[in-house]
Amino acid sequence: MKSKKLIAASAMFIAAACVMPVVQAEDTMYLPSLSYRTGPFAGGGTPFADGYADYLNMLNERDGGIGGVKIVVEECETAYNTQKGIECYEATKGNGALAYSPLSTGITLALIPKAPVDQIPVFSMGYGLSAAAVGEKFPWTFVYPTTYWNQMSSILKYIDANGGAEGKKIGFIYLDAGYGKEPIPLLEKLSESMGFELAKYPVGGKEMQNQSAQWLNVRKDRPDWMIMWGWGAMNPTAIKEAIKIRYPLDKFIGNWWAGSHNDLKAVGEEGKGYLAANFSGIGTDFPAVQDMITHVVDKGNSKVASPDDVGNVLYNRGMFNAVILAEAIMVAQEMTGKKVITGADMRVGLENIDLNEERLTALGLPGFTGPIKGSCSDHEGAGSVFMQQWNGTDWERISDLVEPMVEVTGPMLEEAAAAYIADKPDWKGQECG
Repeated sequence: MKSKKLIAASAMFIAAACVMPVVQAEDTMYLPSLSYRTGPFAGGGTPFADGYADYLNMLNERDGGIGGVKIVVEECETAYNTQKGIECYEATKGNGALAYSPLSTGITLALIPKAPVDQIPVFSMGYGLSAAAVGEKFPWTFVYPTTYWNQMSSILKYIDANGGAEGKKIGFIYLDAGYGKEPIPLLEKLSESMGFELAKYPVGGKEMQNQSAQWLNVRKDRPDWMIMWGWGAMNPTAIKEAIKIRYPLDKFIGNWWAGSHNDLKAVGEEGKGYLAANFSGIGTDFPAVQDMITHVVDKGNSKVASPDDVGNVLYNRGMFNAVILAEAIMVAQEMTGKKVITGADMRVGLENIDLNEERLTALGLPGFTGPIKGSCSDHEGAGSVFMQQWNGTDWERISDLVEPMVEVTGPMLEEAAAAYIADKPDWKGQECG
């Protein structure tokens, strides 16, 4: 009994330590980082967290923060686990959190109902619930620069422009979880309107490194194109299996979580030709990235494992996540006249960002991405993607921006948003003029 009491007391002490508020100066603002440097997807979560932190710390060092106010960046480890993500949220929200980027569809879905109650925006950059693009129904959730549905429509548009989709068979290999299943409704709808046959190949979490059964079916079905919604070990395993059956890699397209340097370095030269969608620039040839190197990385204040990792796909994507949040803070400061803003102010800032090419250039990111313009009704921006291709040692951008099929996805997103809140009578939307 005494032993049990000691264990319980220890657990309470640890819990109290986890939720102890971060000591902040009056003139600072707080951005938590729900990172995952451990667990099955650490290879993707680590560079993202590095880029996110390094950009905000660069602003602190170079500019004294945003509008003269420094940003406190604190990581909370989720291991890509939904329950741990919720615990991180509850442990940090009281520190004055301005926004959360969950980096997991599961965690995002769990936080969406909490956002309007706690008045802290959820920013799931290009992932999570596609229906959250509809600002009238989801005032506190943002998915810039585009959703999984619009990304899928851009991939199909690319396929259609490179040999046509009509009469073809398109295979979809995906992680059999909420993330992987998210674009299936759009795929099924477009298979009818574009006239292609859809073949689905789900991969369970325990099968990520053993996909021989799925690729045996691919060899039998002989799809003209393959699209992958994978993450972590699933991606290089799938590419290696495609190579084994001699599937043409220039007909194999991954989404933006299936096109990182980690995915292809494990494959190497044999992966030459593999394609992936992306929405954020690659490399270090951007003034903002050079400033991160100068002010953070070279000074030893980055967690990045090697300076060579700076500029890689996921590092730059983590940086871009921070860029959008920093821009929203600046907009909120200008609109409210406050130096230190709140989560409610941050929501207004996110709705009013306008990252056009002129603004991106001013931020040191010319040509980094397509324009993103927020509004009360549009929490997505319906951004475009480009295609990149593995040349055997690195990624190269090979296409112009491919705009999504908003004429198809728009009504579907509206319908999905209405369905989400249909059984939630207390859900509060907003009126948009």
